[in-house]
Amino acid sequence: MDLRNQKITLGELWDDPRSRAVFQKRIPMLGRHPVKGAARTVTLEQLADFMTAWVPEAMVTGVLKDLKKL
Repeated sequence: MDLRNQKITLGELWDDPRSRAVFQKRIPMLGRHPVKGAARTVTLEQLADFMTAWVPEAMVTGVLKDLKKL
């Protein structure tokens, strides 16, 4: 999947069933987060920066790796 140098938005990723499945598998709590709808314009880069503060970096790295494989 072309992540456009991590500038792809979460909305674009959540709209694609393949990438949504990656998030559901790797970071399931993200899909249930109350601000999920408001975060559609957040870029993958912004999310990765934010996520490393509250989940293990290996989890974020795994998501990025899986998304690149798509």
